Amino acid sequence: MKLLDIRSRMLLAALLPLVLISTLLAIFFLFARFSDIQDAYQQRIRTVTRQLALASEYSLFSANQQQLHKLVAGVLREPDVRWAGVLDAGGQTLASAGHAGSLAGLVFVSPEGQSFAADTGLDGLAQPVIASELPLDDLYQGITLRPEATPLQLGLVRVVFSRQSLDLQRRNMLLLGALIGALGLAFGVGLAAWLSAGVIRPIMRITRLIEQIGRGDFSEARAARDLAQLDDPLHDLQDNLHRMADRLAYARDDLERQVALATQALRAKKEEAEQATQAKSRFLAAASHDLRQPMHALGMFISRLAQLSHDAQTGQLVVQLQASVGAMQKLLDGLLDLSRLDAQAVPVKPGAFALSTLFEQLAHDLAQTASDKGLRLRIRASPLWVMSDATLVYRILLNLVSNALRYTEHGGVLLAARLSNSGQQVLLQVWDSGIGIAPEHQQAVFAEFYQVANAARNRTLGLGLGLNIVQRTAALLGHPLQLTSQLGRGTRFTLTLPRVQPGLSAPAADPPEPQRPDELRGIAVLVIDDDPLVLAAVASVLDGWGMRVCQALGLSQARQQLEAGCQPAVIVCDYRLQEELNGIEVIQQLRGLLAQLTPACLLSGDTDPGLMQAAQVAGLTLLHKPVRPAKLRSLLRRLVQNQDQKLIDDDLP
Repeated sequence: MKLLDIRSRMLLAALLPLVLISTLLAIFFLFARFSDIQDAYQQRIRTVTRQLALASEYSLFSANQQQLHKLVAGVLREPDVRWAGVLDAGGQTLASAGHAGSLAGLVFVSPEGQSFAADTGLDGLAQPVIASELPLDDLYQGITLRPEATPLQLGLVRVVFSRQSLDLQRRNMLLLGALIGALGLAFGVGLAAWLSAGVIRPIMRITRLIEQIGRGDFSEARAARDLAQLDDPLHDLQDNLHRMADRLAYARDDLERQVALATQALRAKKEEAEQATQAKSRFLAAASHDLRQPMHALGMFISRLAQLSHDAQTGQLVVQLQASVGAMQKLLDGLLDLSRLDAQAVPVKPGAFALSTLFEQLAHDLAQTASDKGLRLRIRASPLWVMSDATLVYRILLNLVSNALRYTEHGGVLLAARLSNSGQQVLLQVWDSGIGIAPEHQQAVFAEFYQVANAARNRTLGLGLGLNIVQRTAALLGHPLQLTSQLGRGTRFTLTLPRVQPGLSAPAADPPEPQRPDELRGIAVLVIDDDPLVLAAVASVLDGWGMRVCQALGLSQARQQLEAGCQPAVIVCDYRLQEELNGIEVIQQLRGLLAQLTPACLLSGDTDPGLMQAAQVAGLTLLHKPVRPAKLRSLLRRLVQNQDQKLIDDDLP
């Protein structure tokens, strides 16, 4: 609601006391006048009734009914009289005049009294007629002859009066009072407006001036200076406001010039920063790709080297090389996971699944790690089912349990599930008896590369990315993650998931595949990469697995291999290739030449989320370099097995 302006407020300040006093005085005098009119009415009707009683005394005494009729007829001519009657001592009506229906609703409770009918607005008065005692001889004046005698009642008169004229007088008085009050109020309004105009006008001019200054319209504020009158009581205040408007106008103009210059400079800096960011992004992308390429080749060569026979000293050196390459691969994989989460390129496939399958997989994967440290890994079996992405939940639990094993020296680690919120939610909790986390570090441990008590960056204690990946993945799934820890007593992580009823159609996790050394032996594979070093490394590893390897640096050499009789059962292709083609296009063309949907996979050092989406659309599995040989072997085995199963299904009638 809009507040009243200053003019309205001043008028209200002047009029409210006037209205209040006028109203109170009008009410007081109207009620006083109403009381006077009521008293005059009561006195008049009593007087008329009394006079009729006195005038009827002799006629009643002499039983002169004719005279009584004249008397009641005369009373009827009095104002407000509706009926009049004279009754004898026995209550019989001797004479009456007027409308007899006026007696309806009137109850005369005593020989002398007044009654009122509210529905008709009529007053009924009764007055007894008493015989007067006149002294016959003044000889006995002052002597009471019959002191015990009561006055003799000759009869009774009754008169009915109407309050119509009384109500009319009240109504007229009320209308007259309202008219006088309205005239007085109008006069007061005009007088207050006239008297306050001399004060309001200067204040209104100042108000408009301040509004113009507030809107930044200093030109009108300057133009209004000439309109100010010298006899204005607020002339000095207005003049000072005009001066302030001039100074504000100059300050604003100067500030706008400074802002324009600063904006121009910031725009230039912003463009420089954007160019630097783009250059940094290109550099990081190129550096990441160029770093992943030799790391990929190094990992493959070391894997091939480990397949050969060595003496004890050389074997120990190979093991150390594998550990170093594995640490580098973990770092690159962690950075890749972070980039995927930042780019929101991690697909979420929610579904119902049993926790028992997930727990069995975790126990299989981490049992050896716990055994190597002499720790007890307890994973309680659970019949509960939850709704989420089983793969991402497995990664979260794998990180949490691995982290707990890494920072626990004595005791063990517990993974358990329990119900919460009246059975609507499932709490997955990872307990450890490790070193614990101090309260001041409990928020910081979720940051990238942050590790408590690892200032030397000992890689055996991890890289400081696990908890950050866990937190981001939980946020991606929409599952709350809580940390509770006491220094020196251990830590508990709690992941909250929605519970669902057990189902039969949910896919179970694949059991660990047995390691069969000869499952890929004799399988023909076409390896395509534009880097000769990477090509030789991958080919060397595949050759060590007993596969028949065909090598190509691009599409042209791949065609030559096909023409030379190479019939690959699977294609392993790099994404970045020569001849302005990418791996997806090369695989599509080779499948056209082979006239069949040959299984294929992509290897790439690029971490662009667009590449992952393109590979998914093309139906190809993408592995980011450096690729662990075991992961590549598992993928090739699955591709070959799926192709064999498809061929069997096609041969069935």
